[in-house]
Amino acid sequence: MIIFPAIDLKNGECVRLKKGDMNTSEKVAESPVDTALSFAASGAQWMHMVDLDGAVRGERVNHGVIVETVRACGLKAEVGGGIRTMADMEYYLTNGISRVILGSVALKNSALVREAMREFGGERVAVGIDARAGMVAAEGWVEDSSVDYIELAKRMEDAGVRYLIYTDIGRDGMMAGADLEGLQRLNEAVGCYVTASGGIRSMEDIRALSALDLYGAICGKSIYTGSLALAEAVRYCKGE
Repeated sequence: MIIFPAIDLKNGECVRLKKGDMNTSEKVAESPVDTALSFAASGAQWMHMVDLDGAVRGERVNHGVIVETVRACGLKAEVGGGIRTMADMEYYLTNGISRVILGSVALKNSALVREAMREFGGERVAVGIDARAGMVAAEGWVEDSSVDYIELAKRMEDAGVRYLIYTDIGRDGMMAGADLEGLQRLNEAVGCYVTASGGIRSMEDIRALSALDLYGAICGKSIYTGSLALAEAVRYCKGE
């Protein structure tokens, strides 16, 4: 299982939210670049970056900071937030980003997802499924839908998507433990590579997620608060 330490950006700063609420934004680090370098020093090979402003506004906002950070640290990065067009995807994928994450647009425009798969390939485009009580949310998590997260996952698999990131919004930033039941259901329902996000707090969660045979785990607040040692998690997942 791959550990993806996370950097969420709001106004160019590293922040964390509680349950996806932008009003709970809390600055957690001084420098995105220094933070990414610390991830690399801990043995991480990937990181997960989100443009929170972009997610709400539906356009790229913090893309300059994201590209600068990735170039400075040398890590492979997956990036989400405000990616709505083929041009957005091309911008990131030609500026050092390894994989882009489609969120709201995947719910509303499956034709674009199919086009992205044809143009960029399954390795370079993932879909983020963010759910509240099992129902998919969009537009920076402020807009709810009546679509079940498993239903959307199956639609995306049919569209050629290979990588899914599942976030339980109610757990995100709360360090209440991962949604193991929801993740197991998803992992059994589709043949995609599934990454867990939301609620991860300790090595106990990492061990439990690894036992589900998931592709990855995104860790944010737990790293910043120190409840999870990134280096230990990375070593565990490498089998060291």
